Amino acid sequence: MVRLSVNVNKVATLRNSRGGRAPSVLDAVAVCVEAGAPGITVHPRADRRHITPTDVREVAGALAARRPHVEFNIEGDPRPELIDLVYEVRPDQCTLVPVAPGEVTSQAGWRPGPATGRLPDIVAGLRARGVRVSVFVDAAAEPIRWAASTGADRVELYTEPFARAFERGADTARRSFDLYADAAQVAHELGLGVNGGHDLDLDNLVLFRGLPYLDEVSIGHALMARALFVGLKKVVGEYLDVLAAATGTRV
Repeated sequence: MVRLSVNVNKVATLRNSRGGRAPSVLDAVAVCVEAGAPGITVHPRADRRHITPTDVREVAGALAARRPHVEFNIEGDPRPELIDLVYEVRPDQCTLVPVAPGEVTSQAGWRPGPATGRLPDIVAGLRARGVRVSVFVDAAAEPIRWAASTGADRVELYTEPFARAFERGADTARRSFDLYADAAQVAHELGLGVNGGHDLDLDNLVLFRGLPYLDEVSIGHALMARALFVGLKKVVGEYLDVLAAATGTRV
């Protein structure tokens, strides 16, 4: 079964808009776990606009007794503050994501260049501490081969292009999916696991869940947006039901 990791950033965004502790990130984590979510994701940014280091430590503590059945994934750019935090709490997975100045959300996967020269050493340091490493990349052979060269365990395919293609109709969606399937095949042949994330939702996930070798999807915005109207526990269950029907190739 493809694993679901629920990104709880948006709960922190709402809390921070008013200050104080409500709504509680820990309460959201508890509801997701109670609903059966096998993973929780947080993305602490340098500007602390949603998840904070305190949140990371508290979520790690809340999940400690539930691991490895519920995995903890920390994603973000490999700035020293984040890497130190990951070393401290030692999540199950760290997803390394490039960050562009002023961005609202992630805009693209890593592209090899001067900014990526340190990544092999960072990956090695994380893995030495028992943290599985995933690298956020576009769904193309070249960046996937580069990700393999860093020593990473997995790639997370940037799925916004698939989501936009899905909106344009079935034929366009299928062509995009086929490109992602080719990318997943390349990753598998290189010994990399395959994750997916960004703008996946209950509609496009029905197609994307069939991606060959898909291990995990990380979903936050669409899940939390729907939860405002139907409830968090219910919508986590809806996503789990969709993923339970996945038929992609498995190792």
